[in-house]
Amino acid sequence: MLLSCPVDRRTQWLRGVLDLCVLGALARGESYGYEIAQRLDAGGLGTIAGGTLYPALLRLERLGLVLADWRAGASGPARKYYRLSDEGRATLLSAGEEWTAFVRNVNAIMEVP
Repeated sequence: MLLSCPVDRRTQWLRGVLDLCVLGALARGESYGYEIAQRLDAGGLGTIAGGTLYPALLRLERLGLVLADWRAGASGPARKYYRLSDEGRATLLSAGEEWTAFVRNVNAIMEVP
């Protein structure tokens, strides 16, 4: 069944690509959760709730694609900063190429003659 609501479609698409987008956001430099969410929003993905983002970050950390460490905050609580591991950078490059090819194929299928 095709999802008729644009919000439902966006949610479904995001499930499949969020990990790759998080890796892409971290390719621009290390960051903490809220800032990563802002990067994703600025990139056009919309608001990513913490209940969606933080499990993705934990999953990527467990896979060894992201490294994390806690740092004391200058004017607030400590923050967990995330950065790409070497494996994460390599995964981003290879998966990014695969994603580009996939999108190209989907776009070709959806062309209306």
